[in-house]
Amino acid sequence: MLGLFDGGEGGGESIREPLAARMRPRTLDEFVGQEQTVGPGRALRRAIESDQAPSMILWGPPGTGKTTLARIIAQQTGAHFAALSAVSAGVADLRRVVADARKLRAAGRRTVLFIDEIHRFNKAQQDAVLPYVEDGTVTLIGATTENPSFEVNSALLSRSRVFVLKALEDDDVRTLVERALHDDERGLGGAKVELEPEALEALVNLANGDARSALSTLEFAAAAAPKRADGVREIGLQTIADALQRRATGYDKSGDSHYDTISAFIKTIRGSDPDAAVYWLARMIDAGEDPLFIARRLVILASEDVGLADPHALPIAVAAQQAVHFIGMPEGHYALAHAVLYLATAPKSNTIGRAYGAALEDVESTRNDPIPLHLRNAPTKLMQNLGYGEGYRYAHTDYEAMDAQGELPPAVALQSNLPERLRDRAYFRPAKQGDEARLRAWIEQRRGSAALSESDPFGDD
Repeated sequence: MLGLFDGGEGGGESIREPLAARMRPRTLDEFVGQEQTVGPGRALRRAIESDQAPSMILWGPPGTGKTTLARIIAQQTGAHFAALSAVSAGVADLRRVVADARKLRAAGRRTVLFIDEIHRFNKAQQDAVLPYVEDGTVTLIGATTENPSFEVNSALLSRSRVFVLKALEDDDVRTLVERALHDDERGLGGAKVELEPEALEALVNLANGDARSALSTLEFAAAAAPKRADGVREIGLQTIADALQRRATGYDKSGDSHYDTISAFIKTIRGSDPDAAVYWLARMIDAGEDPLFIARRLVILASEDVGLADPHALPIAVAAQQAVHFIGMPEGHYALAHAVLYLATAPKSNTIGRAYGAALEDVESTRNDPIPLHLRNAPTKLMQNLGYGEGYRYAHTDYEAMDAQGELPPAVALQSNLPERLRDRAYFRPAKQGDEARLRAWIEQRRGSAALSESDPFGDD
């Protein structure tokens, strides 16, 4: 690919860097996007311009300018820029940077220590940075795509400011692409490259807010584009599609995007929104999420959020899990979509979880009294003499005594099957949704109650 750009007006070694590296903004005025963080009048911008930049963690998706912003801060404040990647660096590398920083500090110059992917440093490595941040040997700028609340030590977080960078807007990406196309010094301005309007829009759209992805795709497309008779390399829609292959998703199956997307997925199904539910399903499948992970979440949701309001929900969710396991992908998406749409449109009830939670609370907070004698087996004479099984009433006898409406004669009292201290507990409180409405009436009759108490903490919401 070097041949395409050799002899460009910029020339020199820098032309051999990737386009995304060559086109890094060098000043805050060149920096595109992140107005909420470094726009005019923002606190971080004022701190940089007044040479008071603090140690910080830059948190955001790939290609949003974290490394670029760190370089600009170092350059604008006159500091030495020392970069480490947490993927490959260790404590020994950190010590070398600190030794150099101390020498520079003695000479009156600060050091900005940039640690890319700081979330990949383990606790001991992060602890090793702490004293040099505390004593001012270095100004730390950590970059991470993961939530620093979970991935960065609290001690280091307390000594740093966290700034959130967002995925770039399409207009921001378009600005960067057009800048690269027309920049004669660092970009493609001297390489006779022409990007068709529809190709530009496709590139911006497919980049998904990732400037690095957009510029890397543009560079590859420029190298692959056919030459016209006048020597111009014309980049069309197909060339962009071939260069990128698929949209940049920024989805990490063990990162924040994974958890945020599954959260959106579950909440939209719970909220009975089939359109949003199938959209989030498609987002996860397109990003390469494990389909069995999705299926497991659906099985949980079928009991947790639909429950007995629709007793078919759990078998359908389990069937979807079995189908995905049996068929695999990509066809497995049919079974997943089937279950998602069924669960999203099913009546909702969380009474199963509430009933179990209420029972568990009593198990944990009250003494575990002996099992009532009438519920115990009596296989030996001794057990019979001790009263085991005495007074037990065979349930089917009661069922036969019920009338056509399923009601017992007034003289027949229902048998209590809880320990004596808990005999009046009512853990299961059916809702008014779906099949639970039928269960509600039956449970009310069985308990001999005219209606469920509205004041009961496990009653209706």
